[in-house]
Amino acid sequence: MKTIHIGGVPEHFNLAWYLALKQGEFKKAGINLRWKDYPSGTGAMSKSLRKGEIDLSVILTEGIIKDIVEGNPSKIIQTFVQTPLIWGIHVAQNSNYKTIEDLKASKAAISRYGSGSHLMAYINAQNNGWDLDTDLHFEVIKDLDGAVEGLTERKADYFLWEKFMTKPLVDQGVFRRIGECPTPWPCFVIAARDESLREHHEEIKIILEIINNNTKNFKNIPEIDKIIAKRYNQKIADVQEWLSLTEWSQDTINKESIDNIQEQLLALNIISTKKDYKHLITEI
Repeated sequence: MKTIHIGGVPEHFNLAWYLALKQGEFKKAGINLRWKDYPSGTGAMSKSLRKGEIDLSVILTEGIIKDIVEGNPSKIIQTFVQTPLIWGIHVAQNSNYKTIEDLKASKAAISRYGSGSHLMAYINAQNNGWDLDTDLHFEVIKDLDGAVEGLTERKADYFLWEKFMTKPLVDQGVFRRIGECPTPWPCFVIAARDESLREHHEEIKIILEIINNNTKNFKNIPEIDKIIAKRYNQKIADVQEWLSLTEWSQDTINKESIDNIQEQLLALNIISTKKDYKHLITEI
């Protein structure tokens, strides 16, 4: 039985993986799939892919594109979530900031450089016409717990994170959400190391078949809203809204989306060059 290591954020987007693992679907297919949570997100996963600590990752689209362009020896093998990620723009409950415009030239909390929270701070700045050289400042806080500490203690002023995962903190009065910033592209993809693709091609193909079967039927799981609400400390109404907005994918991300993302990253000086579609994508 071959062992394949995979990483992803411990969020509701990835519950289908947890359920398939719990039901032993990968082991029945002769694969020992080992899941590792990455609470700090894309930057940490990109680093682990580079170091060979994981074979696969379920990762933010813009983040892995940036890292592959910068030399990560990996490829995107499939879109995982087709719909945009809705990033909430959060401040501490007792903060004086009331609007997004108030945040201009203040300090953004980011999990790490190259992370989704870092890249989306640029997208938010661009959307609001800010000067990317003078109006963006950063404080590395590692993860959501670090953001709570960082904003509460005023080490940073605002924080972008998926709005449904932060909703309990808003409900508890830890954060206030003063705006939203959706990604203008499919939010999550599955990426694989080039070496892993060569050595475990058939196993990776089977893994995709299993998870795709699960995501096709995910919304039809009896009481899935209650399962998600309990596991991720969410309100049923919030989970139902999230389910209505979220669509999984079983297809390869198209060239138009890849070009669009690279154009935006290039315009923001997040990448210095564009790569050909085939440099970033491979079909299993």
